[in-house]
Amino acid sequence: MKFSIDRQEKYNTLKVKAEKLDSTIAPELKSELQAIHGQGIVNIIIDLSEVKYIDSSGLSSLLVGNRMFSENDGTFILAGVSEHAMKLIKISQLDKVLSILPTVEEAVDAVFLLDIESGLLGEIE
Repeated sequence: MKFSIDRQEKYNTLKVKAEKLDSTIAPELKSELQAIHGQGIVNIIIDLSEVKYIDSSGLSSLLVGNRMFSENDGTFILAGVSEHAMKLIKISQLDKVLSILPTVEEAVDAVFLLDIESGLLGEIE
């Protein structure tokens, strides 16, 4: 398996353990994201710190994941995106669609912040 999963109460972190997120592992990533989503997990952080290159199929798998988790008011955050991968994301203008943070720690903080915000909004309504 080219992934590791860290399961926490409020979120899961899926670490991609490959230098290339391309057509060889993108289908596996989609399946893994579907399985996690199917378990009722609503918040996920994708750790891309080991990924140096992403192709169109890799970007597609990330977009599928983003759509899946966002549709259920969940959080889908990319963390640790390399400079080269970030260039490809920006060229594709996906930096406007995807939530991207520099580190996993910042992504974890964002998940908790969003959870607190949604709780406060629920109390106001």
